[in-house]
Amino acid sequence: MDKDRIRARIWDDLEESGVARFPFPPHGRIPNFADAADAAERLAATDEWAATAVIKANPDAPQLPVRRAALRDGKVCYVAVPRLRDERAFRRLDPENVDDYDAATTVGGIEEYGTPVGPDEMEAIDLIVSGSVAVNEAGTRIGKGEGYSDLEFAVLREFGCVGPDTTTVTTVHERQVLADDLPTAAHDVPMDGVVTPSRTVRTAAGAKPTGIDWDALPAERVAEIPLLERLRGA
Repeated sequence: MDKDRIRARIWDDLEESGVARFPFPPHGRIPNFADAADAAERLAATDEWAATAVIKANPDAPQLPVRRAALRDGKVCYVAVPRLRDERAFRRLDPENVDDYDAATTVGGIEEYGTPVGPDEMEAIDLIVSGSVAVNEAGTRIGKGEGYSDLEFAVLREFGCVGPDTTTVTTVHERQVLADDLPTAAHDVPMDGVVTPSRTVRTAAGAKPTGIDWDALPAERVAEIPLLERLRGA
């Protein structure tokens, strides 16, 4: 089964089962799900979380509780600008400089409260929390199909902000965790952990990408992203 069919299967299932939460429909996005806050609470109880000072989290709705938990636990939280459209393509949320954690971690609040930074201004990231459409217990992740989460990792790897031992996890509903072998590509970032509202799975994920796979990037994608143009010309 290819990735598009798997995505369609999960989106349909979340909608038909009533597990999907706002924004609707779940199709075409990282789907929000019932009890996402419980998954974030479970993640925040792990040793990996306790050992973390700096995280990167995606800006999607199901990871909103993760971003809030990070600030409440005194962790710096980085969030990428959608489509990496800015030269300073990340926003830094520092709990010491934010007076309203709930507001600062919404999609609009990230832009309002976050400090624009480029990867050359960022400290090392201890933990990456990704959203997923589907994942399996081996740590193979499928996103919504645009490839930005994997590209963000690759860019940060080029700048030394992440490395082979940077922990990667995803928070999902149990219905998004599949028993199937899932298709994957060399530039896909595997997950070291899968956290649902009811359990935590530590995977035997393979090696992470070492940087940008230029051969996999169409020229128009490079032209749309200032950071890529800069790196390509370096």
